[in-house]
Formats: sequence, structure tokens, C-alpha cells
Amino acid sequence: VQLQAYGGGLVQPGGSLRLSCAASGGIFTISAMGWYRQAPGKQREVVATITSTSGSTNYVDSVKGRFTISQENAKNTVYLQMNSLKPEDTAVYYCNAKIKRDYYLTPRDYWGQGTQVTVSS
Repeated sequence: VQLQAYGGGLVQPGGSLRLSCAASGGIFTISAMGWYRQAPGKQREVVATITSTSGSTNYVDSVKGRFTISQENAKNTVYLQMNSLKPEDTAVYYCNAKIKRDYYLTPRDYWGQGTQVTVSS
């Protein structure tokens, strides 16, 4: 299983970026996908998650109203639309997927390689 993330970069405060992450290879089902971030000197934190069946979403309080997570189940892809970006959003963003590789196996976590988001003037 591979998760490939795209879309990071440098943006000015108040700007927008869209991250995408596609999962591929030996997937039976995906139960949920999400985005995490890790800023220098800080622990990795969950940013947003979405369940694959119901589309139910959850966000960390600091991004509510600014970030939107969405998915395309047919493409095993999750997106993170980030608006009104702030310098404190600067971090490496990682996508995560809870994937079953077989009917009889329990889901496990898979991670993308991380993409840098820098918010600076």
C-alpha cells in the first residue's frame, strides 16, 4: 500500500492551498482517511478526518471554518482544502488511511510521505 500526497508549498497569510492524497496497491477497503501535521518542535496532531462510508468529518478546533476535508472513494483519494491560512498552520502535513488489505485482516494505519506547508509573508 502506498499513500502519495501532493499540494504543499509556500503561501502568504490569508491564502489557500489544496492538498490531495491517493492510496493505491493491495487495498480491500478503506474505513477512514485523514490529515495530520507536525510543526518543528511539536508533536504530530490530527487536523481532519473523514469516514469512508458515511462521510462524517472531524476537525481540530484551530482549523474549523477554514479547512475542509473531502474524499473521492472511487479514487481512494482524500483532499484538504485550506483557506485563510495562518503562519501557525506551517507544518509538514501527512495523510493517513485506515486500510484493510483482506476481508479477514483488521484495519491498520498507513501514512503518506508528508508535504511541507509554509505560511509566510
